[in-house]
Amino acid sequence: MLRTMPNLNLAARRLYSTARPPRVLVTGSLGQLGTTMVNTLRAKFGSENVVASDIKKPALEQRSTGPFVYADVLNYRAMEQVVVDYGIDWIVHFSAILSAAGERNPALGLNVNINGFQNVLDLAKNHGLRLLSPSTMGAFGPTTPKDETPDLTIMRPNTIYGISKVHMELLGEYYTEKFGVDFRSLRYPGIISADSPPGGGTTDYAVDIFHSALKENRYSCFLKSDTRLPMAYIDDCIVGTMQLLEAPQEALTQRVYNVHACAFSPEELTAEIRRHHSDDFAIEYRPDFRQAIADTWPRTMADEAARRDWGWNPLYGTTDIVRIMLEKLRPVYAANASSNAATSSLIPDITTPAAVVAN
Repeated sequence: MLRTMPNLNLAARRLYSTARPPRVLVTGSLGQLGTTMVNTLRAKFGSENVVASDIKKPALEQRSTGPFVYADVLNYRAMEQVVVDYGIDWIVHFSAILSAAGERNPALGLNVNINGFQNVLDLAKNHGLRLLSPSTMGAFGPTTPKDETPDLTIMRPNTIYGISKVHMELLGEYYTEKFGVDFRSLRYPGIISADSPPGGGTTDYAVDIFHSALKENRYSCFLKSDTRLPMAYIDDCIVGTMQLLEAPQEALTQRVYNVHACAFSPEELTAEIRRHHSDDFAIEYRPDFRQAIADTWPRTMADEAARRDWGWNPLYGTTDIVRIMLEKLRPVYAANASSNAATSSLIPDITTPAAVVAN
């Protein structure tokens, strides 16, 4: 029987009031989503119950907020050591090579996205873990319906990233059916955040454009002006991920869900930036290999099942995203400009004769 979100939240509160919080391992924790997800999980379940992992060195502030381990998802035994040592109950698997990066290095994309996922899936099977591994709108392909793309439809992606994510979805569903693994996934749209740099995706322009607007008041876009794609602000994605992660199994009618918040093209985003930032903001369009990737993806996705089963309800539209991104990034660039100006004032003008400088 389906439950409403208030009932889900009540069930979750009852669970954690009578039992210890789950212990969660987050792979790829230093990426765009991983950092925010770790902070969110620690705020809810306690810092000691959330283990962050990656193959990069964390900043001091990231290491100081809770346990961090070096863990390569391609090394099953090392991952298993973490699961056993920390008594892990849930894994949130963010380690992945994204769309554009995967096309530049297909072998790496296949290795990390398929073999890395196989390792965490086997960990979930062998140790009775809940596994949430996000998918992507990139799992759809050129023959997929472009508008209101349903959860179940023709997929057939033609990128390494998309192919590996279809593999992940199907294998996760297989392990759920055959071995009882508690596998969950949601197909993310493009994710926009001011808190971390882009990670090699085709929708990265929708983050880069704000940095260029504030730094140079111009931008060179690698997609065509009318390339419309689904997007979401990072806060909506994190809330939705937490909702699916915590939902009781009996509420789930499927294992993989579309999620959709808004959709826009570069020219539509540019119009909003001009309205909130500068009428003089200039953009040029120089499509590259990422255009062919974007052309295979949906323009909008249907997400009724996610809204019904576990309460997906995004709050941020295009205008909200533009306003928030500019508000967050303006102080950063203002501070950088002040710092650069102060530094420049201490450097002698090398075009001026040295004697004049000395005097």
